[in-house]
Amino acid sequence: MTTLPQTTVRRFPVLRSSSFRIVALFAVCFLVSGLMVTVLSGYRSQQLLSQQIRQSVANERDEAFSEAHGQDVVHLHPVLKELVQNEPGFYYLLQDNQQHSVTGTMRHLRPIQGWRWLSWTHRALPRDHQPVLGYGTVLQDGGYFFVGINATPLQSLRRDLWLTLAWNSVAFLLIGLGGGFMLSRLVLGKIETISLTARKIMRGDISRRLPLNGTGDEFDHLAGSLNAMLDRNETLIASVQQVSDDIAHDMRRPLARLGQHLDEAMAASHPEIRDASLLRVKADLQDALEIFSSLLRLAQIEAGDRIPDCQTYSVDQLFGTISDFYHAVAEDHEHSLVVSPPKPDVTIEGNRVLLIQMLSNLIENAINHSPPETKIVLSARLSKDVIIFVVTDTGPGIPFAERERVFEKMVRLDSSRTVPGTGLGLSMVRAIVRLHGGTIRLEDNNPGLRCEISLPTLNIYP
Repeated sequence: MTTLPQTTVRRFPVLRSSSFRIVALFAVCFLVSGLMVTVLSGYRSQQLLSQQIRQSVANERDEAFSEAHGQDVVHLHPVLKELVQNEPGFYYLLQDNQQHSVTGTMRHLRPIQGWRWLSWTHRALPRDHQPVLGYGTVLQDGGYFFVGINATPLQSLRRDLWLTLAWNSVAFLLIGLGGGFMLSRLVLGKIETISLTARKIMRGDISRRLPLNGTGDEFDHLAGSLNAMLDRNETLIASVQQVSDDIAHDMRRPLARLGQHLDEAMAASHPEIRDASLLRVKADLQDALEIFSSLLRLAQIEAGDRIPDCQTYSVDQLFGTISDFYHAVAEDHEHSLVVSPPKPDVTIEGNRVLLIQMLSNLIENAINHSPPETKIVLSARLSKDVIIFVVTDTGPGIPFAERERVFEKMVRLDSSRTVPGTGLGLSMVRAIVRLHGGTIRLEDNNPGLRCEISLPTLNIYP
């Protein structure tokens, strides 16, 4: 006897889970993209502010040159003295060719041509250490003229940009890692639920199913698909168990008779008695094989979720096959068989062998269980998108209390026990009807029995 191996519960660390790695990678990508956007926007803002400052400085420089009507110390000196008094927002410096300060608000600077960034103002009074962005011009007489403006906003913007980058990096990392941790815990919890359910099913609890959250998300979709698979597996297992039970139960009677007749044949003293017993043995063996084959066939039909060799067929052709085969059989039993195909013709989708067997079992039941001179009618009619097959007879019928029980396997009414058969005919009919997506019901025919089978149609020929 084999036993299932004991499975141990293995809990996966969150940091090693695939979901955490995916979210962490997404967080890194989001961090890089966010930093790039921040850097580009900050750099653009710096450019715009720097252009505004430079434009202001250039305008102030050009205005000074324009008022001085020359680019030398002599012409610039009176203009610059007036600018120092009237333009407190700018920084000025005018030096002679000996680099001595002539006028202005700044101390000595080295005479460098072009734009200059000063980390402090070089002012005597009032003292401050604010940064200055300005432009220096070497004059025609060797002097030096510098005009600048307070660059604190530009310096603050640069500092704020770096602070924003630093804080954004920390925030993105914390949010990404925290989100990855929470998402991984959620995913691992659902995976652990699936694993726990699978282990319980492996231990024999085949009715166990995965819980649904009711959110309709991908986990609910997965759980629903797995539950459908488990339902299908449970149905197949139950079908196999039912077949085993049916064979063990229903084969006992023919096998017991077979053993009894073998004992009679072995004990017979005359060849005639022995031959008669052997003939009964052969008949019992044939009955056993027929029951065995019918049970297996019925189990295959009940376990199927799709119609084998499914094609489209004309109902008129199916009725023609039934008529050709059973008219002579009905006459041999002194019955009359009437086959009335639908008008106009209808096509149905299914397995031709199974559909013919479905109608044949109903016709055979009516022939075998009805007295002579019984009228049996096979007809069909349309009702919306279904075709209804109707088999009626004028025989003894079936009591109302027994009409559901006759569909069970090996059930035979007291009035039918003397009629040859396995008791599986109606069970086979119902299994075929359900496989084709239809319904079946038994009603009074007054007198006799009326059986109606509803199956979906494909189309109607004009």
